Amino acid sequence: MANPWAGEVTIVIDGVPHSCKLTLGALAELEATLGTGTLVDLIRRFEGAAFSGADVMAVVVAGLRGGGWTGTMADLLTADIAGGPVGAAKLAATLLARAFAVPE
Repeated sequence: MANPWAGEVTIVIDGVPHSCKLTLGALAELEATLGTGTLVDLIRRFEGAAFSGADVMAVVVAGLRGGGWTGTMADLLTADIAGGPVGAAKLAATLLARAFAVPE
């Protein structure tokens, strides 16, 4: 479903696959949601395994929004994300990596 060369990642929420992508608009929304620091600071937290649950949720929501999802973070609070918290953290890290990687 997802095209990694286009920066896409698939997430399964409540058994339904969704496409995620950190578009420019999604990245701007992510910065606004974080409120402090920069995207570079966020990436450093992920690289150093010093990210928070709020960081993970913010990246996942931004990625879903970039993929066309119209839900909110509140919608995810009671949702079952495939892979649980670890799966969500891996997905968020993959989204960030793909957003800033240059395809070879």
